[in-house]
Amino acid sequence: MACCQCLGVGEDTGRFVLLALAILLYLLGGAGVFSALEAPLELQVRERWAARLRTFSRTFNISQQELSGFLRSYEEAKVAGIRVDSSRVRWDFSGAFYFVGTVVSTIGFGMTTPATTAGKLFLIFYGLIGCAATILFFNLFLERVITVIAFVLKFCHERRHQRKVALPVNDHDRPGSDSHSMRWRDSLAGWKPSVYCVMAILGVAAILVSCCASAMYSAAEGWDYLDSLYFCFVAFSTIGFGDMVSSQREHYEDQVAYRLGNFLFILTGVCCIYSLFNVISIVIKQVLNWLLLQLEAPCLCPGQGNRRNVVVPGHLRARRDPSIETDAVNDSEGDGRRMSGEMISMRDFLAANKVNLAIMQKQLSEMANGHHPLHQLASSSCNNGFSGGIGALGIMNNRLAETSGDR
Repeated sequence: MACCQCLGVGEDTGRFVLLALAILLYLLGGAGVFSALEAPLELQVRERWAARLRTFSRTFNISQQELSGFLRSYEEAKVAGIRVDSSRVRWDFSGAFYFVGTVVSTIGFGMTTPATTAGKLFLIFYGLIGCAATILFFNLFLERVITVIAFVLKFCHERRHQRKVALPVNDHDRPGSDSHSMRWRDSLAGWKPSVYCVMAILGVAAILVSCCASAMYSAAEGWDYLDSLYFCFVAFSTIGFGDMVSSQREHYEDQVAYRLGNFLFILTGVCCIYSLFNVISIVIKQVLNWLLLQLEAPCLCPGQGNRRNVVVPGHLRARRDPSIETDAVNDSEGDGRRMSGEMISMRDFLAANKVNLAIMQKQLSEMANGHHPLHQLASSSCNNGFSGGIGALGIMNNRLAETSGDR
């Protein structure tokens, strides 16, 4: 990118800086919106609470200091899981299993936390291994989901392509003939699903899981349906505020079935939302690549000029050498364009592509020696900004149309 080269940074660094700035602006905008929405209600609640404390202190003849000390004691009990309403035991086996599930899934509701020193130390080492293993599980789940969706979409694409095939005009092009089959296979070779189709499918799956789970939580917990949807997003996205937590009452109707459904919905929802987030990140990366291209267009660096051919450096385009396919130069051109469009001289082409030619020679040598062609896949994907990658990005690389170099 020309703009990145002006600043002396690479394209990946430019994309990283642009993403950091976008996230910062996103945080500032979100802070402004939530402050405008929630601050008035907070002030009202504070005023009501202060009025209630004064009224309670006068009614029962209790000093403000004594009342504050009592409330601090209740806050300590609340941290240990004690509530005014009857609630389930926190540290029996089922409660402990629910707690470790929120730990390894990184939800962390905060309703149950270890209070002993030994428990806190054990949590550090337990969470280190458990969270890493769960992230690996999510990545493997994402890999299989992408594979299944790609298989289904490709099957649908093949069926749709078969229906749209026109009737042949001669026997050689009739369906079933060798020439027809060869052209049909060539047209489907390398086909990959679009990231937008995958994102739509995962979005629909996440919405269905959230709606079904919300219906269960509304019936079992007595929450409003909108509050249940809010809880599903907070839990499935592993935000885990802790203001609303499922399966905390002491008794439920069909308690075993509800706890099993709660576990399955949270597991399925977290996997779906995790996969959806990673596919959305591909779209965000596409937007960043587009922004970098837009920033490149108006960038006029000293010595680069207004380049029309991305292969040729600006100082080479000013030279009036004969092109590959013509020995004459179009003298009527005022902007330096050649008679054969964007064709350049062989000497300029070789000077601008010495590194590419070296890489090409190395790849040809590896292919001649029978080496695996994965290096070509990795190098070809560098051109669209989706090369390499770790974790989920590495899994989706070259699996979707927008992350493939051979689009």
